[in-house]
This record gives sequence, C-alpha cells and structure tokens, in this order.
Amino acid sequence: MIFSTTPTLQNREISEYLGLVCGMTYNINYSYKGTSFKDMFNMKKYYSKIEAAIEEVKETTFQKLSDNAEKLQADAVVGINVDMEISAGGAVMVSITGTAVKLK
Repeated sequence: MIFSTTPTLQNREISEYLGLVCGMTYNINYSYKGTSFKDMFNMKKYYSKIEAAIEEVKETTFQKLSDNAEKLQADAVVGINVDMEISAGGAVMVSITGTAVKLK
C-alpha cells in the first residue's frame, strides 16, 4: 500500500477514486504504563514514554487505514491528513484520513 500526503503520486497515474478512508485509535493509559511513581516526576522518562505511546498509536492507526483501503481494493491512499490530540488527562488520539485510489 502506498501512502502519500499529496493528492497525486509522482510517475503514477490514478485511474479511479474509491472514496474516503480513515483510521482512528484512542489510548487513555499511555503515560503511566510501566512507570513507577518516582519516574512520573522524571520529565525525560515521562516524555520518552509519551513519545513511545504516540508512535504505537500512530502505527496502529495507519494499519487501520490500510485495512480499510484494502477493503476497497485500493492500491494507494493519497491526500493523507494526520490529526493527533494529547489530553492533559493522559489520553492520546490519532485520526488519519485520506482518499483510496486505484492506480494504472
């Protein structure tokens, strides 16, 4: 599966637009997973955990996007937009949308 944030692919021609596809993942327990009480106040470790959690949620979301595009028998997803939200309460939400297309 080819993913692109642009509406076209270089050296490839789009033959059919199949529709909008999306993937969304929400994780509320990322920041405290495997973190001791003492480590919660170590900002370097805290932000390292947040970074790892965001990466995990993002990868899961891209997999959901890919699965939804495959259901439409798409070759690629173009015009991808990634939205990410991190709440003060410790939740990470990633939403990815794009247009599923067939290539010539």
